[in-house]
Amino acid sequence: MSQDPERDDVTASATASASASAPASASAHYSGSSLSVRWVQGFPSQNVHFVNDQTICYPSGNFVIFINLETKKKTVLQCINGIVGVMATNVPSEVVAFSDRRFKPVIYIYSFPSLTRKNKLKGDILLDYTLLCFSYCGTYLASYSSLPEFELALWNWEASAILCKKSNPGMDVSQMSFNPMNWHQMCLSSSSAMSVWTIERSNQEHHFRIRSVKLPLEDATFLNEPDMLFPTTLPKDLIYGPVLPLSAIAGLVGEEAETFRPKDDIYPLLHPTMHCWTPSSDLYVGCEEGHLLMINTETLKVTVLQKAEEFPLPDGAPLINPLTLVYQKDGILASGIDGVIYSFIIKDSKYQVKTFLEFDGPVTHLVFSPSYKMLLIQTDKGSVYIYTFGAEMPLDKLLDACDGKVQAVSFITPGTKYFLTLTSSGEVSTVSLEDCNCTSRIFLKTQATALACSPSSPTAAVGTVDGYVYFLNILDVESPQMIHQAFLSQSPVKIVTYDQRGIFLLVGTEEGNIFVIDARPSKSFQIFGFTETGKDILQISTVSVMESDVVEVLVLYPLPDMGRSRLEYFTLPVMLPEVVPENFSDERGRLKDDLTHKYLYEVEHTLSSAVLGFTGSKIFGFCSQVPYICSYVMPVKEHTGVLVLKPHQKVQSKQYGSGTIYLSSHGLWLMTIAKCGILCIRDMFSMETFVRCRSHSHQGRGIQNMKMSLDGQHILVNGKDDNTLVCLKWKRLGANIASEIFEHSRPLVLHLSQTVESESVYLALSRESTNEQQEETTESQKHLNSDSSEEEAVIDHKMIPWIQQKMEEAIKKEVRIFSPRRKEIKRGIKELAQVIAMMMEENEKVDIIAKLDEQEFCLDADELERLHDECEEEVAKIRKDVEMHNLAQSYLTELIKEECWNSMAVKGRALKCFHIPYVVDNFPMKERTEEELQELSKVMQQKKTEIECLKLRKEIVEVQATTTIAKKHHEEEEEEEEDEERTIKTTSLPNYLLGSLSTDFGADTSLLTSQLDLHSREEKINQIILLKISFKKYIAPWQRAKIKEVVSTYEMERLQQARISDERQRGLMDMMGGVLEVKKEDILRMVIPQPPFMAKADALWSEDERKQFKEYEKKVKELNEERDKYRKSLEAELKKLQNSIQESTQNFDDHLKRLFERRVKAEMVINQEELKINNIIFSLLLDEELSSREQFLNNYLLKKQEEKTKTAEAIQKAREDLDVFKEHHDMLVAEDKILDRSFKKEFSDILGHQVDVLYKLFKRRPRVHKQKTQADVTSLVPYGERPGSAKLNKENLAQLMKSMDELDNINNMPEGLDPSVWEHFCSTRRAKVENEYKVKQKAACLLEMTTFLRKRMEEDDVVHHEIEKVFHELIRLQDEKVRFQVNLTVQILLKQGQVELENFQLMLEYSDAILINKNIIEDLNSVIRTQGQKKVASMMESKEVHKGIYQIEWEHKKMEMEMEDLNQRAWDIEMLFFSRDRQKYLNEPNYENVIAIQIGIMEQTISVIDKTHKKNVENCKKLLKKLGKYSNQKDVANYTLSCNLREELVAVSERQDICNEIGSKLTCEKIARERYDNQLKQQKLLNISKQQAEQISILQAEVERLRMKTFPALIPM
Repeated sequence: MSQDPERDDVTASATASASASAPASASAHYSGSSLSVRWVQGFPSQNVHFVNDQTICYPSGNFVIFINLETKKKTVLQCINGIVGVMATNVPSEVVAFSDRRFKPVIYIYSFPSLTRKNKLKGDILLDYTLLCFSYCGTYLASYSSLPEFELALWNWEASAILCKKSNPGMDVSQMSFNPMNWHQMCLSSSSAMSVWTIERSNQEHHFRIRSVKLPLEDATFLNEPDMLFPTTLPKDLIYGPVLPLSAIAGLVGEEAETFRPKDDIYPLLHPTMHCWTPSSDLYVGCEEGHLLMINTETLKVTVLQKAEEFPLPDGAPLINPLTLVYQKDGILASGIDGVIYSFIIKDSKYQVKTFLEFDGPVTHLVFSPSYKMLLIQTDKGSVYIYTFGAEMPLDKLLDACDGKVQAVSFITPGTKYFLTLTSSGEVSTVSLEDCNCTSRIFLKTQATALACSPSSPTAAVGTVDGYVYFLNILDVESPQMIHQAFLSQSPVKIVTYDQRGIFLLVGTEEGNIFVIDARPSKSFQIFGFTETGKDILQISTVSVMESDVVEVLVLYPLPDMGRSRLEYFTLPVMLPEVVPENFSDERGRLKDDLTHKYLYEVEHTLSSAVLGFTGSKIFGFCSQVPYICSYVMPVKEHTGVLVLKPHQKVQSKQYGSGTIYLSSHGLWLMTIAKCGILCIRDMFSMETFVRCRSHSHQGRGIQNMKMSLDGQHILVNGKDDNTLVCLKWKRLGANIASEIFEHSRPLVLHLSQTVESESVYLALSRESTNEQQEETTESQKHLNSDSSEEEAVIDHKMIPWIQQKMEEAIKKEVRIFSPRRKEIKRGIKELAQVIAMMMEENEKVDIIAKLDEQEFCLDADELERLHDECEEEVAKIRKDVEMHNLAQSYLTELIKEECWNSMAVKGRALKCFHIPYVVDNFPMKERTEEELQELSKVMQQKKTEIECLKLRKEIVEVQATTTIAKKHHEEEEEEEEDEERTIKTTSLPNYLLGSLSTDFGADTSLLTSQLDLHSREEKINQIILLKISFKKYIAPWQRAKIKEVVSTYEMERLQQARISDERQRGLMDMMGGVLEVKKEDILRMVIPQPPFMAKADALWSEDERKQFKEYEKKVKELNEERDKYRKSLEAELKKLQNSIQESTQNFDDHLKRLFERRVKAEMVINQEELKINNIIFSLLLDEELSSREQFLNNYLLKKQEEKTKTAEAIQKAREDLDVFKEHHDMLVAEDKILDRSFKKEFSDILGHQVDVLYKLFKRRPRVHKQKTQADVTSLVPYGERPGSAKLNKENLAQLMKSMDELDNINNMPEGLDPSVWEHFCSTRRAKVENEYKVKQKAACLLEMTTFLRKRMEEDDVVHHEIEKVFHELIRLQDEKVRFQVNLTVQILLKQGQVELENFQLMLEYSDAILINKNIIEDLNSVIRTQGQKKVASMMESKEVHKGIYQIEWEHKKMEMEMEDLNQRAWDIEMLFFSRDRQKYLNEPNYENVIAIQIGIMEQTISVIDKTHKKNVENCKKLLKKLGKYSNQKDVANYTLSCNLREELVAVSERQDICNEIGSKLTCEKIARERYDNQLKQQKLLNISKQQAEQISILQAEVERLRMKTFPALIPM
């Protein structure tokens, strides 16, 4: 859908057309109907401005509202393109400027009070203007836009032209102002920065010059920031190279390097909030931190003003945080968030604070009237106060803003005098319909959502967020009262609506309940019940006509899951209040379905609104996703379930966004509002629009709701986000339409008036009784302390929602009915529990086999299963968490293992000593990647190639001089090549120059570049790659062969021994069980058995037994002796083995100790190589930093050169303009002098004394009287008389010419002077005065242009100075870079000194030691360090001296070579042939200038020729084009003539035949007569020309005489 963006008024002509079901004369019926704005109510969300001394204005929604401070009369100006953006006013010119908020916004200039548009300013801004500001004098308007342009533009609003503009990306400005004393100065401020903009003018050219203000730190101190681009305080490091700025270290080369600051160097600054100008063109700035600053706009010096004395602040606030500032004489007025206006009296750099006024809320804006007699005060809520100085009642409340946004409006029946407004904070206001004045207010102190006025009584219902419905008595509109409150449910109330006759009040909540309440206060607003619908109710529509005995209700709510909308239709009988409550609702308050007759309908698309028609069972719906309005017909037959309705009629809405549809009071009009902000009134039958009215816009999210009065004469439209309420009235309304509304409203009003009167009587009586009760309560309040707890209890009981009360009552009733049954069930359960307990006791006594589990005694198996399932779920959850934790730990383990073990090509191993704490570990290494191997191979191949090339070059150079020596040397090298080739390569440089001991470990250093030759970046990178090569111990070829032979012999012996050992073992196993002989230890391990008789007593033994016993003892003794001998031999062998092991472990430890020492040396070598790598990397980084710095300086130089080009062009243009203007000025001055000198000659015909008198009068000038302002105004206005503008200059010229009329009066004519001479004198004097005025204006403009040229030249000098600075920095950087590349960092091995051992390794014997004081050692160390530093410094100085010597020698050699070159050139010059051009070159001192002049002349000639050629080409093209057109015309004419020729030939032939028949005599006579007449005419013309030539010569002579008389020529004698 497309809307017309250029609609200029609120009204719209009727466009309705009748449909098939409408009457044929429907379009004629509504023809000419239109709406107009009656008044607009809105409160300022932006700053309020003065248009003149008695009128203020502010934007609200689509309108700009003007208020006259004397009469309080409002005037409205509507923006033609939607919501008003930003606004500004110009008091001297009485104009208002505001912008719209469409794409590519436009600024409109309107004059006041005529409210006619003067101009329309179109710029290049895409989104929105954020600030507008007029200059006090002149026709200048400044505009600022934020994203995406961030552009400041200066307009000449009278000429609709942009004078100049400038973009500052990322600069978000919050305040912009012109200097009241000088329109050439502006100030732009934000919360983080401030800048002063100077507008420089050269004739018609304007230019912005920006200067940023350096704000103090948060503690009001100043920080001296060093120059980060060209720092002069950087330390110099003579060892590690130059120290560069941080931007170069960071690698920044673009514009970000200019403003780069490290995080640690960024300090928080003060945050400006507001600023104001002083008469001395200084700035006062208030900050969030409470500090007050004064800024000199010429020098940009910032002064932090200090308090002259401590001022106690309310609430213990430490500082004043000003939200707005305004200047007054000797100080400022400031307001803060505390609602207090403070007066600051400033003297020098100190100020005193006094409290001026106090308000309830924060004051966001202060502004003085143009005469400074009044102060306008604006609060954050939108209230406006006027403080008049010197008045008896100085403070006057002009606008009393509502507390929050207006949520709903409703007419007080019948809607002809008053209406109610409801805000989101619960403020209900009674407003007069006539002039929109607030009559009264009542605060509910809760968040409100909906409002409705009862048609049948002077009451209103308000729905709240916490589920309450408050009923207000509005019988007395000046003092409304809350008479009842109903707590329906805890769900917020969403919709409150009455039926048309005021019988029922329907309240819809968010949870989908619709409560039906008696609308009459005399029935105490009885709640009939509720019915349940879907959640998120969108609209409740009712139809209650006088002829019907039911009230029809239609409820709309969405079905988001299905993408449809559902409609619920039910009816409420009119006689419902007289029915017994049990008959229409159940015990829980739910309405019975047989009473309401509920039907459900669905539509196939989503609706945002739906209403029920008065006749024909029609439903009108507003589609939310498609731009259509549909009508549906409900079936007559009853149905069950959900019935899907099909559209009966469908028309385009021509409104975009979701909308709402309403029905007029007489049911013939459909009124639709939408997000687009347009109100459409349609015919109900055809659904075609006959009135369109744009009262709001889509930028403010359109219209929230609307209400039409009962008589249809007034319409209230409330915006959603713009907080603007618009009252519309009929501008043109047909007589038939008015009669229709009147015929319907009259009987309804008569019917409602009876109910209103009866209810009004009840409300009046109840109001009186309420007042009496309040008085009694006030008197007895002191005696109610003991009863307070009971009141609180009652209040707590009332806090229970009605629906919950009904639920509890129903539950209590059910409990009361079923209590005997409950007791019986409880008793049975108790008996059952006792039986189960006895069974469990018996179960404990039975056997285990017959014993049951405890869970088998659980009667509630479902509960047991549920608990079991919960336990299983909990166990599964814990198991899953543990598994996931284990999996994460396993994954982390695998990562660590892969990184630290699997990826290692050489695993980490370690050897430990047996007796000493030494551990030797290897160096774990990762396997090289394919890229690293390729890069290594490439570098090695490159180095080998370089070595071979170097050898070849040496051989080529030295082949002739050392042929014999080279052959002998070559033979010796071939003999020793196999054994010593590697050693020769590695010993090319000593270790102290290699910088490491890598050669001691057999490392190949042949490919490494010497440290003295590492100059280029590529060489350093290759050196790093080669230094990272892993090396192994070098083994000579003969040693490799010997080791290989020994290894092979050992391997063969091991294999043979293994084979023999295998055969022997197999034979032993086969023949002797694996034992070749019995070992002695086996024999000694045997036990001699005791004789069996030893079990008897000794007395019972026989002699043989005694002999056997002796033999047994002997054998045992021998065995024990053998065992002792064997044990001693084993102990000796063990000791020997232990000694051998001790010796072996000692030898192992010795070897491992040597290995440890070698490992330490290896680590030392690795550290040495890593140190070399780090030094090279540092040099590479420093090289990158130098390159970054150089690139930045080059980029910065290019930038400054571009600026230099622009400044040079600006200077050239300004100089050309100045020369042209100066020429015009000189011409005016010359003419003025000629007029002065030629005065006496002009009046040479009169007498001499008269000429002298006239000359005195000629020099006399009138006095121009300046307009004097009143003394009191001059004393109040702090800025005094401000400089004039161009408009004032024109007025001054007109006043001067008017004053000349007095001097030209005939009374001032000298006596005896001819009046004609006096008139000629007056005209001459007027010409002289006008010329003098022009000369003055030209002189002022010339001075301005000269200043402009001087400023441009100064800027050019500054840019030139910066370019020179960059050049010097580049030269210095290049010198440092060359010095850095020459000064190599060489790592040298030095002999180490003594190493202090750790304390635990020292002997604690100090018998021969002496005790020395610690200070002596420290002093000695400091002396050693000082001497070391001196030594290093002297070495550095010596190095510089040697470098200087080498530099001088090199320069000497260079000069010798140059001398030879110059001698050669001199000889060449002597032998050179001289031509004339060369002679001219030698003889001409400024040959280059001559050539440049010739080139310039040739270029000018070429350009002139080129221009002439182009001009000729253009002329030829034009001529060719003209000839082409002429040729075409001639072709057409020829074709026409050829066509006519045929006809003429026919006619000629016919006439020829006729002439032949008649004769040719008459034709000859006719020709002769014509020739005679032509001769007479020619003679007459010749006579006339001679007479005119004589007259011309006479006139030329007279002109020459007059010219010589006016401008006589001085001919030298």
